[in-house]
Amino acid sequence: MARLAALLGGMQLTDSALPTGAFAHSMGFETYMAAGQITDHHSFQRWLQAFTAQQLTFTDALAVRMVYRADRFADIADLDHMLTAQALPEQVRTAGMTMGKRLISMASANYQGEWIQQYSQEVSAQKLWGHPACAWALVARELGIDQEEAVAQHVYATIIALTQNAVRAIPLGQNAGQEIIFRAQEWVERAVEVSWALEREDLGAISPGLEIAQMNHERQRARMFMS
Repeated sequence: MARLAALLGGMQLTDSALPTGAFAHSMGFETYMAAGQITDHHSFQRWLQAFTAQQLTFTDALAVRMVYRADRFADIADLDHMLTAQALPEQVRTAGMTMGKRLISMASANYQGEWIQQYSQEVSAQKLWGHPACAWALVARELGIDQEEAVAQHVYATIIALTQNAVRAIPLGQNAGQEIIFRAQEWVERAVEVSWALEREDLGAISPGLEIAQMNHERQRARMFMS
């Protein structure tokens, strides 16, 4: 039953319907839309694959692993500061903090793990910033979810949320969106594999092109998304 409880808990906290605000963020793909570089499901799929291989692997996937590797809460606090500092685009940094705060707030209301409660309290007190990968990993670790599964669930949940946003924005057909989500399963497996060998020094090592697009987004004249 413990395994089933962990599965259900994971399904709840990685569901795209969870009210963290993920529906309001493109993480930069809207900039490519404005430039005419993302116009259909093929071009969005190329962007999403690059985003997964770079930003999700070297930031979120690695962050989940670092929570699992942590020996003391000070390691979690250090990771929280690193995640905030490495997010150079202001909108992406703000998105991470906002979604992280919402996720840990909901999680701490239902799970009483010591580190979950401490992280929630310090985020609420503005001693820490909050990040969704960190918040999710704390709960997953408390539930006894395997580290590989925790990485995969977080990366895949982010991919699904971004694809749903692209379906609305580009727009794409629902079937096209599901095709992308299916194809993304192999990218998730690759993110899990690559992140296994990464270390603290690799956190945030992503393509400048993705970050520049995310920075340019805040200067767009019209936009649907907050990032």
